[in-house]
Amino acid sequence: MTDSPALVLLPAVDIADGQAVRLTQGQAGTETNHGDPADAAADWVAQGAEWIHLVDLDAAFGRGNNVDVIRRVIAQAEGIKIELSGGIRDDASLEHALESGATRINLGTAALENPEWAATAIAKYGEAIAVGLDVRGTTLAARGWTEDGGDLWEVLARLEDAGCARYVVTDVTKDGTLKGPNVDLLKQVMQRTDKPVIASGGISSLDDLIELRSLVGDGLEGAIVGRALYAGAFTLVEALAVASN
Repeated sequence: MTDSPALVLLPAVDIADGQAVRLTQGQAGTETNHGDPADAAADWVAQGAEWIHLVDLDAAFGRGNNVDVIRRVIAQAEGIKIELSGGIRDDASLEHALESGATRINLGTAALENPEWAATAIAKYGEAIAVGLDVRGTTLAARGWTEDGGDLWEVLARLEDAGCARYVVTDVTKDGTLKGPNVDLLKQVMQRTDKPVIASGGISSLDDLIELRSLVGDGLEGAIVGRALYAGAFTLVEALAVASN
């Protein structure tokens, strides 16, 4: 009997005004500061991270960007795979993101507001593109989660037709709250796609990771972990052990 694949963990580094921060429910103004993003990333690397989920919050909220900081974080995290998210909405921002050294780019608002462009990017770059499905109930959240982005199932069907390679599913109401992931939502998405799904939002304990680990056979590939790590609920070393067991 072979072991089933591990749950891939992506510790998060969210950047605002050049600093590593965490938000609650994605809301501007709820930031808690965690210092230099490169130091945060280096800590995850030292604990065994193979991926880092890197987010430019300023770009996501349309209030500038942290391009130079992101390039520095990626350069210092040599050999580590980077999933980059935030404000990637057109050819120029996508090219810059790909040139930064990121392994994979998350499209968010762009996939909702400009589906033809998103479909072209998906077709051109394949596995290098994931789409973030940020959800309240079954309504997608756009523009840094400040606007409605349409019906989840309609958009998912459109992305499936476009050949999207991977989805990052976030329950916005749980993100940064340490109230546990929305497992029902994840299961519903996985029933509608055979593409890998990454869970995001609400992970608070090793028990949450054990529950997510049990979904790997159903199509759950990974989980983004943020506030729980920063709050010391568990270490990344402990989380990786659970995710691979």
